[in-house]
Amino acid sequence: MKQKSSSLADRLEAALGVVVASICQEDGLAEAMNYSLLAGGKRLRPRMLLAAAAMLGASEEQAMPFALALEMIHTYSLIHDDLPAMDNDTLRRGRPTSHVVFGEAEAILAGDALLNGAFELMSRACLEADSHNREGCLRAMGAIAEAAGGRGMIRGQWLDIAATNHAITRQQLETLHLNKTGALFCAALQAGAYLAGANDDALERLTRYGRAFGMVFQMTDDMLDVSGDPARLGKSVGKDAQEHKCTYVTLLGLETTKRLAAEACAQAKAELEPFSGPEKQWLCELADSLLNRDH
Repeated sequence: MKQKSSSLADRLEAALGVVVASICQEDGLAEAMNYSLLAGGKRLRPRMLLAAAAMLGASEEQAMPFALALEMIHTYSLIHDDLPAMDNDTLRRGRPTSHVVFGEAEAILAGDALLNGAFELMSRACLEADSHNREGCLRAMGAIAEAAGGRGMIRGQWLDIAATNHAITRQQLETLHLNKTGALFCAALQAGAYLAGANDDALERLTRYGRAFGMVFQMTDDMLDVSGDPARLGKSVGKDAQEHKCTYVTLLGLETTKRLAAEACAQAKAELEPFSGPEKQWLCELADSLLNRDH
């Protein structure tokens, strides 16, 4: 599985390396887009989409445009999150953030171009799909669109800003992060399922996996913001306290957060029980890896 995963990662990186050229004709803008898109990272969301699609029978060729689009949307969100008006970060993936290098206006436009380019890629894939696969492509695009918008990630970002400097409940914190962090993870799995024409049970199980995975990811992220090494993380630490944000650690404490993360990880893996193959194994291992991640 490790050999296949590495090969897939290489193919994904190669595709990301040329995608901006297909949607942008302005050299300076393309440079700013690629600066953030090609800065590395774990590529979790596109790899999860490709894994779910393959596990359920869709081809990599069919799924790749949607995987690329999802990473472009994620990258745009990071560019905008780092802006002074949002999280005001100057370091991302071990390098100065986009607005530090190119300027605020240019960073905003680079993010906008990545977001719109993502939908250009997906709509093109829908138009080029044969009649048998077109509905699955449209449903995949719809799942990603909803997760990225006002009923998903942007809703979570809005709730995050609204909660700054305010005391919130655990339920409110979970709602915030199921949208801000979890929505794109769920969309990755849902899109893969739609592309494969999966049944409702498979779709629901993968959605529940995505929600649980997102919670583990956020809980470990909150713990790393307290105890992580900036050199390993590639970003600043202590930002949550500095910005007066409520986190799982500040609300529940470190030990309780660790326990809840382990429980959510077990729940995520349990949802994969009916599936089989190397992609299932990878998704299980991926959930486990979150509990011990240092970046």
